Amino acid sequence: MASATVLSATGGVYNVELEDGTVTEASLRGRLKLEQRTGDRIVAGDAVRVQSQSDSTLTIESVEPRTSELARRAPGHGRKAKVIVANIDRVVIVFAVREPEPNRRMLDRFLVLAEANRLGSLIVLNKVDQADDPVAPEFLAPYEGAGYETLKTSAATGLGVAELRDHLCNARSVITGPSGVGKSSLLNVVQPGLGLRIGEVSSAVNKGQHTTVSARLIPLECGGHVADTPGLRELGLWGIAPDELPDCFPEFADLIGTCRFARSCSHTHEPGCAVRTAVDEGLVDAGRFDSYLTLRQEAEDAPRY
Repeated sequence: MASATVLSATGGVYNVELEDGTVTEASLRGRLKLEQRTGDRIVAGDAVRVQSQSDSTLTIESVEPRTSELARRAPGHGRKAKVIVANIDRVVIVFAVREPEPNRRMLDRFLVLAEANRLGSLIVLNKVDQADDPVAPEFLAPYEGAGYETLKTSAATGLGVAELRDHLCNARSVITGPSGVGKSSLLNVVQPGLGLRIGEVSSAVNKGQHTTVSARLIPLECGGHVADTPGLRELGLWGIAPDELPDCFPEFADLIGTCRFARSCSHTHEPGCAVRTAVDEGLVDAGRFDSYLTLRQEAEDAPRY
């Protein structure tokens, strides 16, 4: 058997990259279809073992344990996880200055998912060439204050593209964000010739029309991989307990141990809460704290399975 990395999964057909860089198709061994895995059985980024059959086809024989995964609650009223991509190092979260307008609450959800999975984050604000006013500094300031790395880009002018390429090369990242923010456009200028278009899969991964909601892992010429994901309209949290949520806000780190009730404090109503005091004093962004309160309530209301 040989080791391989899953690049995409569409309709029961898996595109895998072998250790020598060869990209080919593989099917799933029957017994693996019966196994229960978190969310999807096999997703982009999974490390697998494949075996050649007598008819020269490849079958996936086993799946290695995941080192990390980015998962959200299944869309709608889902009662299970939807794993977006596995075995990644960093989440690159792309928003646009306009069309669509950037949504801080949505960005906060992405960041919490990354923090909960112990993944690094890079916040990218794209289409800055279209801004009629200095929206970028105002939008990014609370996140830079919280310690996040940010980058302003324009796929049209090339602004920030070299820096983005440096972040992506020789690593395994997932690039995500809402629809229409220019994720594929950025990847096309990061790696010229990739040719990603709406509704079309890169020739480096698969042929034909892209008809699923699955991520696809793209090998980069500069080394490493990037997972391109479809735009997400809904991002429900999954597997984050209410008392774990404060640790998903880096700006709370030096405060949560100094509350009157220490780590038992929910930071929602207790007297002597250092986090709420910092918000009142302008040391913690009020909008970020509002996101915390919303997500805390969501975590408390979430059913337990």
